[in-house]
Amino acid sequence: MSQWSQVQQLEIKFLEQVDQFYDDNFPMEIRHLLAQWIESQDWEAASNNEAMATILLQNLLIQVDEQLDRVSQEKNLLLIHNLKRIRKLLQGKYHGNPMHIAVIISNCLREERRILAAASMPVQGPLEKSLQNSVVSERQRNVEHKVSAIKNSAQMTDQDVKYLEDLQEEFDFRYKTIQSLEQSDKNSALIKQEMLALQAMLNTLDYKRKEVLSKIGRVIHEIDMLMSNMLTEELLDWKRRQQIACIGGPLHGGLDQLQNCFTLLAESLFQVRRQLEKLDELLTRLTYDGDPIPVQRPQLLEKVNFLLYNLFRNSFVVERQPCMPTHPQRPMVLKTLIQFTVKLRLLIKLPELNYQIRVKATIDNNRRFVLCGTHVKAMNMDESANGSLAVEFRHLQPKEMKSSAGSKGNEGPHMVTEELHSISFETQVCLYGLTINLETSSLPVVMISNVSQLPNAWASIIWYNLSTNDPQNLSFFNNPPAATLSQLLEVLSWQFSSYVGRGLNSEQLNMLAEKLMGQQVSYSDYQLSWAKFCKEHLPGKSFTFWVWLEAILDLIKKHILPLWIDGYVMGFVSKEKERILLKDKTPGTFLLRFSESNLGGITFTWVDQLENGEVTFHSVEPYNKGRLAALPFADILRDYKVIMADNVPENPLKYLYPDIPKDKAFGKHYSCQPNEVSKPSDGGVKGYVPSVFIPVSKILNDSTDPHSPSDLLPMSPSVYAVLREHLSPTAIETAVRCELSHR
Repeated sequence: MSQWSQVQQLEIKFLEQVDQFYDDNFPMEIRHLLAQWIESQDWEAASNNEAMATILLQNLLIQVDEQLDRVSQEKNLLLIHNLKRIRKLLQGKYHGNPMHIAVIISNCLREERRILAAASMPVQGPLEKSLQNSVVSERQRNVEHKVSAIKNSAQMTDQDVKYLEDLQEEFDFRYKTIQSLEQSDKNSALIKQEMLALQAMLNTLDYKRKEVLSKIGRVIHEIDMLMSNMLTEELLDWKRRQQIACIGGPLHGGLDQLQNCFTLLAESLFQVRRQLEKLDELLTRLTYDGDPIPVQRPQLLEKVNFLLYNLFRNSFVVERQPCMPTHPQRPMVLKTLIQFTVKLRLLIKLPELNYQIRVKATIDNNRRFVLCGTHVKAMNMDESANGSLAVEFRHLQPKEMKSSAGSKGNEGPHMVTEELHSISFETQVCLYGLTINLETSSLPVVMISNVSQLPNAWASIIWYNLSTNDPQNLSFFNNPPAATLSQLLEVLSWQFSSYVGRGLNSEQLNMLAEKLMGQQVSYSDYQLSWAKFCKEHLPGKSFTFWVWLEAILDLIKKHILPLWIDGYVMGFVSKEKERILLKDKTPGTFLLRFSESNLGGITFTWVDQLENGEVTFHSVEPYNKGRLAALPFADILRDYKVIMADNVPENPLKYLYPDIPKDKAFGKHYSCQPNEVSKPSDGGVKGYVPSVFIPVSKILNDSTDPHSPSDLLPMSPSVYAVLREHLSPTAIETAVRCELSHR
């Protein structure tokens, strides 16, 4: 079943979440019509590879054209209209930046997987629940409402300033007219009456000046309060959501809404600044005793400039954290001399700033590392599909400097993977007479010199971003805090949903909890230390919990991904629980679980019944990535044979737990049909029957322990059928037993 088919079967509350991240950037119609094709492409790799992204965009447009041809034949006018519009939209938006659509589609697919994983959970995790707090949503709506009201107030004040300007021009004209008269004419009754009218007009001018200054003051106060409270909280919430998304959590939306708020506030402040400049202009033409402009204007202008400085400083954000293209799901882990990408955005989108802001990237201040490559670039509105003012560094490489003694710095495994660094960015904005220096930094990154350090480095990134919302605590691992186990388990499920397409259910998480803390009943408030997660060996083992889990992720990704996504790998189940599940099942029922003693190993256990009714269990020695690279796991399940004493080899695996026929579960993943008989002329060395390795175990009468699955005989079911035409079962068994006796 395709991922999209699974999504369509979700409950309405989950479908509403799916609906939120499909828009004109990637329309849902395309996701629906091209579901199979979209899921078969590697969008994650393309998101950091321009050549690959260009090809995928071209192929996407070709797929849309094919759909257009199909619906044209069906004369579906509405769908024809929508597809033409969507094709034009995709072509226009992404022609100059194909990697952006790769990022969008990759994120959408990942978010679908996360929602599917969440739907399989009995309750929403504590972290995700906190991110989707209704109070936060209400605050977002309030911020947007207040920003809109402030913009309207600033525009209304513009009209008041214009009225004041017109009133003063009329006063100037009438006053100058009187001044131009002869002295004798000034004593006339008519002129005296005009003078009284001018005095009344001056009083009105004074009132209007005070009124305009008061309104400007109120607008400035409202902006100040909004920036100090709700907008700051919104920005901090977005940054926290970004942290969580970086370690596999829900996608962090809301940056476009923040950009809209920041831009409207900046426009309002510049509008107020122009109003104050206009008042200064009016002041030079007319002033009087008690004039409020020279008293209030300097203070208001100073406050406006102060707010603009703060608004610009807060608007300079890292939109996409540093990430190596080779490991798109492991952001903030950087390998020396390997390129990484990072994207910044200025949330104040003003056309005057396009290509006017040059951003410089640096790393730390300890001079241990330097950045090679293009580290100065101009922000522009052309690289982003939504026209935001952004810059993306795509060719930066961290390089470790040699020490004064000529050797590299300390590269011990713990020092490297727990040592945090920061990529810093600085620029300068010059606009309307203001010069503002801006600085921002990435979330802490971990530098590695060898890819073998990647798992522990990623564990550091997980622990940091799970445990703190401080964006720059580079000394965090001097004394790392404990983490709540319930939150950690939620993050571990995200590792599976984001990396291998399917998260963990409550039973699987319970098994992980028991492995981390023993047989405790409740783990909702249990605090787990960093050492127990990543540094201390598991009881009786030579590896840590995290190394064990990371090896399983790697195994799934490289060797059993389709089986995992289909939900046929129970995986995390203890030997004790395994027997409880199987004991009452039909003989031949089996389940798949990850080995607890072998790194990156998977085994299967089946239930059998002796003639006396006794229930027995058999587990094969775990298969590791070396064996699975030689033979697909689905084929192993299909072809697996057991040789019992005095019996012909047979496959004991009949039903996948609880009662799914084996071929129904795994049939679509077999590499070929089991009944295909290869002929000598079909391939291989002339005169020989091509051989295929099949797994065989031997179980003796006096032992329930299976033989090692390393006994892979060069015999396929088809070859066995051919041998049966010439040899008796006894002769075949004798040959097999002779072979086994020499192993």
